[in-house]
Amino acid sequence: MHLKHSTRNGRSFRQEVTTIMAWRGCFLKWAKTDFIRYPKNISRSSRVNPYNQQRCSFRREAKRPDTKKENITQELNTSPSEAGTAGPPPPPYIRKPTLFRPLIFTVGFTGCSFGVSAILQYETIKSKVQTAKDGEELEKLALGSPDMAYWHDWWNQLSGFRRQLILLMSMVDDLWNSLTEGQRTATGIIAINAAVLCCWRIPSMQRTMIKYFTSNPASKTQCLPMVLSSFSHYSIIHMVANMYVLWMFSSGIVSLLGKEQFLAVYFSAGVNSTMVSYLCKTATGRFYPSLGASGAVMAVLAAVCTKVPEAKLGIIFLPMVTFTAGNALKALVAIDTAGLMLGWRLFDHAAHLGGALFGVWYVAYGHKLLWRRREPLVKLWHNMRFSVSRGSRPGGRPGDKGGGGGPGHH
Repeated sequence: MHLKHSTRNGRSFRQEVTTIMAWRGCFLKWAKTDFIRYPKNISRSSRVNPYNQQRCSFRREAKRPDTKKENITQELNTSPSEAGTAGPPPPPYIRKPTLFRPLIFTVGFTGCSFGVSAILQYETIKSKVQTAKDGEELEKLALGSPDMAYWHDWWNQLSGFRRQLILLMSMVDDLWNSLTEGQRTATGIIAINAAVLCCWRIPSMQRTMIKYFTSNPASKTQCLPMVLSSFSHYSIIHMVANMYVLWMFSSGIVSLLGKEQFLAVYFSAGVNSTMVSYLCKTATGRFYPSLGASGAVMAVLAAVCTKVPEAKLGIIFLPMVTFTAGNALKALVAIDTAGLMLGWRLFDHAAHLGGALFGVWYVAYGHKLLWRRREPLVKLWHNMRFSVSRGSRPGGRPGDKGGGGGPGHH
């Protein structure tokens, strides 16, 4: 009886516990949905879930609930400082550069180039006259010495290495003298470009090369790179192409203008072509660095093609194809114009056009405006040198009227 009673009491106790647990679950479920309100900006994934917290191994990522429209609106209207997170940085503001200083530098550098070239031509002519007189005197001395045994003894006393060195120097001198004056001038320009190309390969000089040997209107250094970038190439192929064209046209341009005038045109064309590039970059807002001698080389090519438009030209890889210099210039100008209009970035087409226009302008008008008016400057330089040479003589005074002026003084 006692066992039956305890069993019956145990079953009734279990039923009561089961009933209480069922009601408790219903109450919690009802209370959780109706009375326990979480803030709207807190998602369900951030609420405490004891079942998820008890898992110690790999846990499956909770599904992200759909965000309500009002929450999206609230997040969009919230500023980054209020949300506690930094927003995306604003795009950098690029101030349009002023081109007043580059323009003044271009005008001043062009005038100085032609002025220095005029003085250099004066000094070259004077040096040639002096050399010719010295050569005549040496020739008279050599003819007046009947015995040449001294020079044979001197040669025989030299070692084998010194003889080979003298023979090598003689061969180099013969090769140099076999070049035309234009090719010798172009050789100096090619040597400068090759030296700058080697400097680009030195890691410690990269920052200096970018600052001074690339032209960019947005850079702090605007004027000096206008000159130095005309002798700067980063690619070997680029330098070889430009220097090959310069070498081919150097003899023609120097024979037409002379060495000194050619140098003035070459330097001025490099600066003027860079100025045109600055103008186009500032107008379009595309600020990127440029380098290369293409603008100066285009001026040389355009000057020759304008001066001799009927000259026959060809392509090195296609010798059977020939065309006139005038047509070649028109084709190059058309290609660069199309590249500038379409925004091609392979070359600085604005600098190419600037160099070509400068070459055409100089042959048509610039020669009369600049080079033919150099006489007053040359006379001023001559008077300055003459007065200095008289004042430096022993016993001479600047006010003296006597004394010869030397070769070239009239």
